[in-house]
Amino acid sequence: MNALWPPEALAAATGGRMTVPFAAAGVSIDSRSLRPGDLFVALAGEHRDGHEFVAAALARGAAGALVSHRPADARADAPLLLVADTLAGLAGLGQFARTRSAARVVAITGSVGKTTTKEMLRRILEAVLGPGAVHAAPASYNNQWGVPLTLAELPPDAACAVIEIGMNHAGEIAPLAALARPDIAVVTGIEKTHIGLLGSLEAIADEKAALPAALGPGGVAILPRDTPFLPRLAARVPPSCRVITFGEAPLADLRLLAAERDAGATDVAAAVFGLPIRFALAAAGRHLALDSLAALAAAVSLGLGAETAGRALAGFAALPGRGARRPLRLAAGDAVLLDESYNASPAALRAALAVLAAEPGRRIAVLGDMLELGRMAADEHVDLAPEVADSADLVFACGPMMRRLFGCVPKRLQGAWRADAETLAPIVAAALAPGDAVLVKGSLGSRMRLVVEAIAARSVLPLEAG
Repeated sequence: MNALWPPEALAAATGGRMTVPFAAAGVSIDSRSLRPGDLFVALAGEHRDGHEFVAAALARGAAGALVSHRPADARADAPLLLVADTLAGLAGLGQFARTRSAARVVAITGSVGKTTTKEMLRRILEAVLGPGAVHAAPASYNNQWGVPLTLAELPPDAACAVIEIGMNHAGEIAPLAALARPDIAVVTGIEKTHIGLLGSLEAIADEKAALPAALGPGGVAILPRDTPFLPRLAARVPPSCRVITFGEAPLADLRLLAAERDAGATDVAAAVFGLPIRFALAAAGRHLALDSLAALAAAVSLGLGAETAGRALAGFAALPGRGARRPLRLAAGDAVLLDESYNASPAALRAALAVLAAEPGRRIAVLGDMLELGRMAADEHVDLAPEVADSADLVFACGPMMRRLFGCVPKRLQGAWRADAETLAPIVAAALAPGDAVLVKGSLGSRMRLVVEAIAARSVLPLEAG
């Protein structure tokens, strides 16, 4: 086996002690999904301790386990790598992998669109360089364990890596950015996501600016031209680095000229440093067109041609939970689900409502609470009521904050409100009719996935992205 992690590299990266030498082909923190040959990292979570699953991981074929102590049920000859702290050990793996790699690293942060922009850029790079040359996490691995895990799986011979970096508290981005050491830093936008934890848009902008601040000499910062916080972001970019902007403003380096929707797709017209370009996305929404410009800017910064990058985006569809358009085959006819169940913020909900408003047929909005808005939560929910009323023919809602919004829409639009998604889900599913377009959106903690699952159960055929 040509191991990603030889024994000596594992020991050097973590500073740990091996009970028996072993090599690892990959790294995992989940005993249920690890691949044979992976190193299992036993992280201590809020509800469960990964050390409880070391024996299960080894039984599934893990090459060994990174632990802070010997689990009680581990066999005597278990291949263990003992460290003082397993999260610090995982960070050590990420740092070591980043140092030994010659890959060009693109790191992406922002209040909205991080994962979508990451997947757009991955698609572009894989189309041009080949899948084996590009490394990116399979999901939204953007936190204190997700970033080092993504780096720890970075192959030494990869040409490019795309790293997503998120936060919900001040001070979280800087250490992750220092770990990733980006060559290109992308900020997708500054919105009110997590404002209840950071206190102000200015604080959010300052936190996001920690990513371009981490650029080395000759790096590129890709920033949103349309935000009033552009000067605040640009001020943190090191003097030796280049700034490229994207957006709808006339001075944007990559400027969106038009985003025309047609049957769930978007035809994008843009200017890239003044040169016209056209390409199509298999997904609806002006916000996705803007995300595509951020991805194009990163691709151009890596030396790719804009037209080549644009062609690579043909067929790109919105991701599950992030706007995926899914046909429904009901017993009496067809409908469509707009799955936005993964997360929500005021800006993201406005973008989703704009997509719903353009759908034919009866338009249904199913909304769960937008979380982490702090003292602004009630006002932010109520302020969206006019846009909900303009975009939907029928409204369902759950959660205490959405109850406020629900009470502000006209009575004729009120379907039902319930305290939680579990109670609301069967009501929504029963209300569906042929020709409906139903948007499901809410923060992850609102558990709107339960509504999606209830709707899916009404479909005669399995849900597939449209």
